[in-house]
Amino acid sequence: MGRKCWFLVGMLAGMFFWGDFAGGLAMADAQDRPNVLFIVSDDLNNLLGCYGDPLARTPHLDQLASSGVLFERAYCSFPLCGPSRNSFLTGLHPNATGIHANAQIFRQTIPQQISLPQAFRQAGYFAARIGKLYHYNVPRSVGTNGHDDPASWELELNPAGVDRLEEEPDIFSLAPGKFGGTLSWYASPKADGFHTDGMMAADAEWVLERCARDRSRPFFLAVGFFRPHTPYVAPQDPYFGWHPVDSMPVVTGVAEDQADLPEAALGSAKKEHEKLTDQLRRECRQAYNASISFMDAQVGRVIASLKRLGLAENTIIVFTSDHGYHMGEHGLWQKMSLFEESARVPLLIVAPGISQKIPAPGNLQGQSLVPMLADPQQTGRNWAITQVVRRRKGERFFGYSLRTPRWRYTEWDEGREGRELYDHEADPRELKNLAEDPSVAAERTRLAGLMQKAVQTTLPESGTIPPVKTDGWDIILQP
Repeated sequence: MGRKCWFLVGMLAGMFFWGDFAGGLAMADAQDRPNVLFIVSDDLNNLLGCYGDPLARTPHLDQLASSGVLFERAYCSFPLCGPSRNSFLTGLHPNATGIHANAQIFRQTIPQQISLPQAFRQAGYFAARIGKLYHYNVPRSVGTNGHDDPASWELELNPAGVDRLEEEPDIFSLAPGKFGGTLSWYASPKADGFHTDGMMAADAEWVLERCARDRSRPFFLAVGFFRPHTPYVAPQDPYFGWHPVDSMPVVTGVAEDQADLPEAALGSAKKEHEKLTDQLRRECRQAYNASISFMDAQVGRVIASLKRLGLAENTIIVFTSDHGYHMGEHGLWQKMSLFEESARVPLLIVAPGISQKIPAPGNLQGQSLVPMLADPQQTGRNWAITQVVRRRKGERFFGYSLRTPRWRYTEWDEGREGRELYDHEADPRELKNLAEDPSVAAERTRLAGLMQKAVQTTLPESGTIPPVKTDGWDIILQP
């Protein structure tokens, strides 16, 4: 049976490996070292059956959760692909990597940092990547290396399916001709194996067969599925059929919800979202759910291969996503907010036979998850912090959000652009902003002090955020 861990986890799963495995795996014999299967879905909120969503249909991830530990409260460091992925692949917060936007790579800001897969590679592991681990411009970069880090991998595979090569003219988009950064979807007539994620599952099966034949080296296999990132393209049969459009919910009460929010809290809204009708909202939600079910099926194929080849008993499995995703909550869609829907991520870990602790490299940030794997009643530090960038008259400022078991406290530009406070015991949907409520003033003051300390933990050792180097790319507006 699986175990649930109600624990506030920041920086995703990277610290689990960094703090307890990668730093010392070279000390063990090859046959004693566990393999690692690291699966990352793109733009996935908690629309999973194992997280209790009644509309979800994710049987393979539900099964995976039942065999390991499900973290019920895991949060990303930054709700955008590039900063988040560079964060958990380096073991550093975005303030320490210097990456606060897409189209950047950490070698531009911290070139000497050893990445997570690079550490496994240096420990003698066969390190392979299939699909999106570092940032990609989706869908344009599908089939390429994207903004990858060559030092991280011994093998890179970048298949491209009909969703990238053939079906683009058929995809509906709120902004015609644009797909990655806007709401767009398509129910494809082609079966799983013709799609990029289906081809990636087949590639993963091929890599695992190679590893099963030659067990002289353990493997670190990272599989980065593109779904459910926009465009939400998945086979019509069966995935769209599993989610009838008329049964899809529409968020109501948006105007009342937004009335007490600072302008910066809604800074991720897009003009094109004003085109959404209730029918389009339902179609969008159907396509998003269908894409999740399609991705789930590909995860199932990879896990089945692992078991069929006799590798499961000595393989750590991690499944997560880079950040959460809005489906109309607070009037928002997609990512880049500091609400629960955008900051929270799924995290499942299956770690058979893990009992040892290995010292972490000295400059890593975050905390070990191993105590929670051994005992889900462990609580750790009991807070997580997420940050995001906003613009004001061309100038950049940060928003930070602190999540504790009961509260979410958010400051925009240290409060100059507004504050938010939500009591999750009474208001799990974060609909009533209590930041100016005098009855909780003492709690707000306490959380503000805790946030100041939490922000300090995200900074590099020098206390100065590394400069951004962009080579002229538009680093803010890339999807």
